[in-house]
Amino acid sequence: MTSLPWLDPDQLWFPPADEALDDPDGLLALGGDLSTDRLLLAYTNGIFPWYSDDQPILWWSPNPRCVLVPEEVHVSRSLRRTLNQKKFSVTADQAFGRIIRLCATTRAEGTWITEEMIASYSELHRLGYAHSIEVWNRAGELAGGMYGLAIGQCFFGESMFSLETNASKVLMVHLAHQLQDWDYKIMDCQVESRHLLTMGARTIPRGEFLSILRACVGRKPKQRTWEIRWQWPGPEA
Repeated sequence: MTSLPWLDPDQLWFPPADEALDDPDGLLALGGDLSTDRLLLAYTNGIFPWYSDDQPILWWSPNPRCVLVPEEVHVSRSLRRTLNQKKFSVTADQAFGRIIRLCATTRAEGTWITEEMIASYSELHRLGYAHSIEVWNRAGELAGGMYGLAIGQCFFGESMFSLETNASKVLMVHLAHQLQDWDYKIMDCQVESRHLLTMGARTIPRGEFLSILRACVGRKPKQRTWEIRWQWPGPEA
């Protein structure tokens, strides 16, 4: 295996994303830290951390990249029925701390969301970069959620959970339409999954993804505050 650079916490840099390994796909560097400056530099260059407690910080930029273009979100017939029933409501930034911890604790296969990551992304939330999206049932209980980063006209989804059937799909529909209204160009989904692909996500070459980032992370979106105003049209849709 090709040797990987170890990042010095006192030096803020990353190797170019296209130098990432093919096997394991996308592994780019090790070490460094999870400071807000390093995380923002990483995401703007198509890089994200993913590791477990017993590993050093691992930095990734997979090829291809899974993305969702907001206007391409797919609503199946069964999901349309769920949306028409209005079982759920969707908000943003109402429960960031609960959302990130539920993302960490509800995954049957375990989690990469360490206490260090929770602290770092919570600081990014305080600074206005990291956001949570909440799905509530009619009883006012959390039914699902997601957190991620917004930089320029790009949203970088980090993790999502669902406690009730279709809650995460309802979230994706509302978030995608809201991002479209705000003139966001892309939602980064990192790596593909069956769930994401059924929602309209697709994979694109890493080079294409990096070109989109270069064009969009420096542009201001239309919204001033994170508030999910878009609502499903209703039974007539």
